[in-house]
Amino acid sequence: MVQSWRRARLDVTVASTRSMWSKNPATWLKVIHRFPSLASVSLQELSMVTVADQEEERRSSHLIYKMEVVSLPAVSRVAICGGTHGNEMTGVFLVKELQKRKRKEEGAEAPDILPVISNPRAVQRCQRYIETDLNRCFTTATLSVPVSDGTPYEIQRAQELNVFLGPKGSVKSVDLVCDLHNTTANMGLCLISYSECDWISLHICRHLQKEMPSVPVRYIHYDVPLSEAYSLESVGKHGFAMEVGPQPHGVVRADVWGTMTEGVRLVLDWIKRFNSGVQFDDKVMEIYTLVKTIDYPRDPETQMITATIHPQLQDHDFCLLHQGDPLFLTFSGNTEYYRGEEPLYPFFVNESAYYEKGIAFLLARKKKVNIPSVRVMTRESV
Repeated sequence: MVQSWRRARLDVTVASTRSMWSKNPATWLKVIHRFPSLASVSLQELSMVTVADQEEERRSSHLIYKMEVVSLPAVSRVAICGGTHGNEMTGVFLVKELQKRKRKEEGAEAPDILPVISNPRAVQRCQRYIETDLNRCFTTATLSVPVSDGTPYEIQRAQELNVFLGPKGSVKSVDLVCDLHNTTANMGLCLISYSECDWISLHICRHLQKEMPSVPVRYIHYDVPLSEAYSLESVGKHGFAMEVGPQPHGVVRADVWGTMTEGVRLVLDWIKRFNSGVQFDDKVMEIYTLVKTIDYPRDPETQMITATIHPQLQDHDFCLLHQGDPLFLTFSGNTEYYRGEEPLYPFFVNESAYYEKGIAFLLARKKKVNIPSVRVMTRESV
């Protein structure tokens, strides 16, 4: 069902529909075959609705055709992972708290919760990783590497997690992986996913946005094929990293702890409601798709950085960058400016863990996506 929606999902406005009919009637016929109810509707009679859940959406003038409800399997097994990076402490302590509780909450609709300390050796030492970044070890190629005595610990651990939670891309994998992370960047709460049409993850994000109005909640999309998806959440049928900041690595802040614990509670709340048969209506959502990464200015001979993030950019994640806006302040006192022609949104600004990766910040493009109504699959809907 998800694959068919991915092929057929359309932003059906009057203009785009007429254009599709006039330029490619074969495509329109395919849509009618997938959605028979459209066959009796003329172009002039398309029923349009204005999505008005938020003031911004009311002003957007985005109109969508009411498409049929998507039925999806129940979310029965949920992995809540912490310590993928051993010094990101909020997720570590949250998972340890979950390990003290019952694995299965009361109610038939409650999922089976699997709390996992992803990188126990790194957690024990309170450092990001032992030999290599565990959260870059979940590509299909890395998960297939033959293991020997010389194989880095994190690659061995990634393969163990793939057996426990996966295998990746199989029907046996857990229904959802929620991998908990902290960032030193001022990003609020972000869900990071490899899919812009994972309706479960998108509806969960929308639920968090609605229920946590005092916290900026955003959905970040990394446009990478599943085989090349390198982080832990890619092992599940659905999945995302929950990134909360700002928080220095190696410590726990009470406000960040409260945000993450509430976020996880709401994730499980949405899943229980979905499993119980609640239908979640279609929405228009904003998502941020990664475009590129930006490195610090460097000395061409030593490769040492020669600048820091400019004060006007520091702590301003997701504030639109225009050509000519300041990016860096060199150690000699000069300002370097954004030269890109396309305005883009910076995030992970001055993330401390990314210095070793040659990343000062990442840039994303914001767009609106239509997410369909969803409900749990029943025998009648099969």
